[in-house]
Amino acid sequence: MGDVDARGTPSRRFPQAPESAAEARWFVRAALGHVAPDLMDTAQLLVSELVTNAVLHARTEIEVAARVDAGTVHVRVSDRRPDRGLVPYGCPPHSGTGQGLPLVARLSSRRGVETGEEGKTVWFELRPEGPPRHPDGWEPVVPPSGSGTTVTLLDVPAALYSASQQHRHNLLREAVLAVAAGHDLGVPPEDLAVAHDMSNVVTAAVTGALRRWPAGQAVRSVPLSLPPDAGPSVRTLRAVLDLAEEGARAERLLTLPALPRQRLFDRWLFGQIVGQLAGADPTAWTVVRGEPGASPSEQVPWDAGQMEASRVPTVAADERNRIIAANGPAAEMLGWPADELVGRPLTTLIPEHLRRRHLAAFTSLLLSGRPRILGRSVPLPALHRDGRLVPVRLVILQQETTDGRTVFVAQLAPRAAAPGPSAHPPGRVRSAAHREPDRRPSPSADEGGREPGRPGWSALERLTLLADTATALSNAPNLYLGLRGVGRILTQRLADWCAVDLIVDNAQVERVAVVHRLPRGPRPEEYEGRLPAVSDTARGPLARALRGAGPLLLAGPPSPSEVVSPLDAHYLGLFRIMGADSAVVAPLRARRQIIGALTIARHGGGRPFTEEDLPLVHDLVRGLALGVDNVLLHQETRNIAERLQRSLLPVLPSVGPLRLAARYASSSATAQVGGDWYDSFTLPNGDTALVIGDVTGHNLDAAIAMSQLRSMLRGIAVDRQEPPEIVLRRLDMANHTFYPEATATCIYALVKGTADGPWELVHSSAGHLPPLLIGADGGTRYLEDASGLLLGVDPHLSRPRAQHPIPAHTTVLLYTDGLIERRGESLDASLDRLRRHAAALAREPLDVFCDELLIGLGADSQDDIAVLALRPTPPH
Repeated sequence: MGDVDARGTPSRRFPQAPESAAEARWFVRAALGHVAPDLMDTAQLLVSELVTNAVLHARTEIEVAARVDAGTVHVRVSDRRPDRGLVPYGCPPHSGTGQGLPLVARLSSRRGVETGEEGKTVWFELRPEGPPRHPDGWEPVVPPSGSGTTVTLLDVPAALYSASQQHRHNLLREAVLAVAAGHDLGVPPEDLAVAHDMSNVVTAAVTGALRRWPAGQAVRSVPLSLPPDAGPSVRTLRAVLDLAEEGARAERLLTLPALPRQRLFDRWLFGQIVGQLAGADPTAWTVVRGEPGASPSEQVPWDAGQMEASRVPTVAADERNRIIAANGPAAEMLGWPADELVGRPLTTLIPEHLRRRHLAAFTSLLLSGRPRILGRSVPLPALHRDGRLVPVRLVILQQETTDGRTVFVAQLAPRAAAPGPSAHPPGRVRSAAHREPDRRPSPSADEGGREPGRPGWSALERLTLLADTATALSNAPNLYLGLRGVGRILTQRLADWCAVDLIVDNAQVERVAVVHRLPRGPRPEEYEGRLPAVSDTARGPLARALRGAGPLLLAGPPSPSEVVSPLDAHYLGLFRIMGADSAVVAPLRARRQIIGALTIARHGGGRPFTEEDLPLVHDLVRGLALGVDNVLLHQETRNIAERLQRSLLPVLPSVGPLRLAARYASSSATAQVGGDWYDSFTLPNGDTALVIGDVTGHNLDAAIAMSQLRSMLRGIAVDRQEPPEIVLRRLDMANHTFYPEATATCIYALVKGTADGPWELVHSSAGHLPPLLIGADGGTRYLEDASGLLLGVDPHLSRPRAQHPIPAHTTVLLYTDGLIERRGESLDASLDRLRRHAAALAREPLDVFCDELLIGLGADSQDDIAVLALRPTPPH
């Protein structure tokens, strides 16, 4: 160990060990003597970062030299790996690693790198006057030179890649430090070194490639130049990351495990590199299939402005469980001013009986990376500001900011009405008052046999565009998000921006989507939402399209001479903000009515739209109009169906020591009316009746039969006050008389007992799933001894009856098949899963019990769900 380096500067050598960073700080303090305190602190900080980089990446002996010359601090950090270039990948301030080089660039007056045959030196200077006002960064990353193999990553989402890269570097850094401290992660040191090196190679290649793309572009296809023999090293990197993830989930590392989308993205990224190096064709990220919570479909980075302009009730929270944004529809639904929600804990909107569960699930997600409801449609209640509960279907999506942070975006759909494109969703779409003649051009092929649209568009590309827009609309959870998805596809392939206008009730026009190609492009918020009416005087291109004309080709913004109405002026204002050198506006026509218009525009010196593009636009709006009309009809049918269903659900009685709770949730997949129902009422003799049933079918006939069965059962039960099996036989006879073709399942039960107990359940079942008894100690038992044929098979057949004691604090659970049945799963497995969930909730309050069952078992259910629970709870 020497005292001075070749330049005569005091120096010291340190081993490749984590403690070298701390020892280097003490050496710098001693070497710099009585330099100004702020320079001393900065020098110690920067040398600590550079030594840590050398420990992690160079893995050789490290030499640090430090001196003061005329008030200027000079520090040099050298290693023995000249082949290991710097990889300044530009992590944001919140990231846990990768800050060394950015800190040196920001805080130093000068900095640089010297590379020789035997080593590499990073140096910096600190001057009393401080760093330059706008310090330069490091030189752009240059991928490793030499012959390389090109690997193409298709449709890389920049924000998700940034988050994935930060997590990868954090994980590898923590693994190195843990192994150096003697902790066994199951990772051989030699594999860890290979993984670190390969991670740096991938980072350098991707960072260098991304620098060549325009700033703000969210999705990119990135060609990488990688060593042709890198496949085994990438497989080692993937294996090391898997072991490190296990360590993170076991809380043996400071870094939290990856969230589902990051894990899916890493598998895709490394799989693409290994596969393409072996000769496989590339597969785009956008076509990768993922489990709920890990879908690759949402490409755009988190953007608060877009969320605030959304018509879908949406709330966003950060990783600290704090609300960072809420839009107007969500605030209106929950009774809050939107700005007052920002900064509050997310539990502000969660009923008190579910808060503990939410915090546990959120913590579990962060600590384990395993979600319960992320990406799934879950029925649960939200908390209104006035304290009442608002039934909603909740979908939580994971998005990333452009600097790599994670945002959890919660979309709230009222369970009585599916979300539309506005706070007042359109009902049946109506045509405008006036129409111009239909001027639809006929598609034609050019002389070369190529389909028109743009030079070079093949028939396959044209069909792919039409298919992708149809898929984006049909797969979206609601119309608004579907049209934004269509807009993103059109602005990636056909235009610089687009706008969709729909005609809603009373011939009003609503602009439901404006999408720009660049995420940071113009945001014409004042030109979205409800538009001026299509008056008799309107003569602009949008008014003409809404009357049926088009597609209309525009050579730039509408002419001011066409502005003769508020709608015309509004449309011209949109063009002035967004810019356009050419545009096409075309009507959306469905069932011989005009339901809206599509505007697509280009600007910035690109090829303008021409007559050759009009046949493609015609086919595009024809498919888009059909999709929009189908979605609107689906929403309208679903709204009517659920309102009808909910109107038939009763208010539960208050019966002294008997606690009652019930839940109903419509299917997340169908718009049809269902036949599920529950009921509870008190008989004149004091017994409490419990009823649950399910009429076969999902149509209006099923709903009518269900409502009639409920009414008939109530009348028979109250009038006769007979045992359950007799009541069901009389109900079956009435059902056979009025609806001879209808079949249904049903349980009719009576709870007998005094205010202080004991209590007894007497019931009979017509082909329904067995009641479940859950004891206060978590013991469970299905009551299967009173099962008979379903209603509608043989009304003259006698039915069985069963009697069971109900100890205090025991829960009686009645439910329909939508709660448990899963496609491809046996009924025994479904019942066993219900038993386990219910047992775990045995001591929870009855409201918590019911909500937890829906959250845990009812997400994405393909059928309606009805749940009725009773629990005797004596006062002492």
